Amino acid sequence: MSRLASRRRCLQLASGALATLTLGGRLYAAPANGPRFLLVFLRGGYDATNMLIPYSSGFYYEARPTLAIARPDPALNEGALALDQNWALAPALRDSIGALYQQRQVAFVPFAGTQDLSRSHFETQDSIELGQPTGGARDYGSGFLARLHSTLSSGKAELPAIAFTDALPLSFQGPGRVANISMKSVGKPPFDDRQVRILTDMYAGHPLEPAVASGLELRRQVAQAMQELADEMRTSSRDALSIKGFELEAERMARLMRDTYRIGFVDIGGWDTHVNEGAAQGALASNLTGLARGLTAFAQSLGPEWNNTVVVVLSEFGRTFRENGNRGTDHGHGSVYWVLGGSVKGGRIAGEQQRLERADLFQDRDYPVLNDYRAVLGGLFCSLWALTPDQCAQIFPQVAPRDLQLI
Repeated sequence: MSRLASRRRCLQLASGALATLTLGGRLYAAPANGPRFLLVFLRGGYDATNMLIPYSSGFYYEARPTLAIARPDPALNEGALALDQNWALAPALRDSIGALYQQRQVAFVPFAGTQDLSRSHFETQDSIELGQPTGGARDYGSGFLARLHSTLSSGKAELPAIAFTDALPLSFQGPGRVANISMKSVGKPPFDDRQVRILTDMYAGHPLEPAVASGLELRRQVAQAMQELADEMRTSSRDALSIKGFELEAERMARLMRDTYRIGFVDIGGWDTHVNEGAAQGALASNLTGLARGLTAFAQSLGPEWNNTVVVVLSEFGRTFRENGNRGTDHGHGSVYWVLGGSVKGGRIAGEQQRLERADLFQDRDYPVLNDYRAVLGGLFCSLWALTPDQCAQIFPQVAPRDLQLI
């Protein structure tokens, strides 16, 4: 490789590192205190009906002959957990999210979602991440988390925000500077010592020298911290099988959000359950178990800062109320959102609700949307950061924020 080509390649590597993980030297200039918010996006449309079970509905059991989860039975310590006279929690979540619910650190918002009726994964995911009024032209350069970040950073030091994704998600697209980091290669330094020396020498005396040095040092610190955590987990488990995927990532994310970041985003795939979904056990139950373990690990790893943190779990849409011919469920409409945190006013089912018999379904197939996600998140943001009405309107235009008294 020629010297010019080598220099061009190093410049590409350096610019990629800086764009991904550095904001000059400001990444560790986090405020000493203040609320944290993490959005967990379940891509694929998770089946909320078999997570928060409408066990008072006779039609639920008629519509799901193989998928329905049995009504709560006080004599069964491993069955569904009754939350009130209408709703129960899936057995897969009983000992994890169920425990947080009983500690009043989790609330559920059923009948939640967007007015987008496309039932297309990509269409509806984009709609939610943009957070713009439906029916009009879309601005793909303005996601609602980016607008939140910009609003909170206006006139003051920029609030640190991060996406735990390979590329910056649509929800964070905007003029602000937001870091993103792929957790898939955590623990492996992006550059070896030789590459670091080349980059350092290349930018010596250049105006970008401080930014390059800051970026390289940050990547080294993150890789080292993640490797230490991975080693610690392997030692404590005595070589037993570790909880994979999100649980491992959640502990790492918690450390970064505890020390630095105040707004975060992570997406988790694998929720499109058209075939062999399972009931109390099966594919969906396995996914819920892994998700719950990850959220529990995230909460525990935050330590006392869990009391200053709010996590919202959502998906682009729910699933059909009836099961299909493949013992699965198809793309639906309304869903159930989770709101978690040490100071959340949980232990309850929040928002507008209705019966769930056949006559009550939307288009004779789905949960209706009674709690618009923009209004719900807008009300949550306004309460969490004491925003003015004008600031709320900047984040979610043309919708009135709805305070469900979640915090």
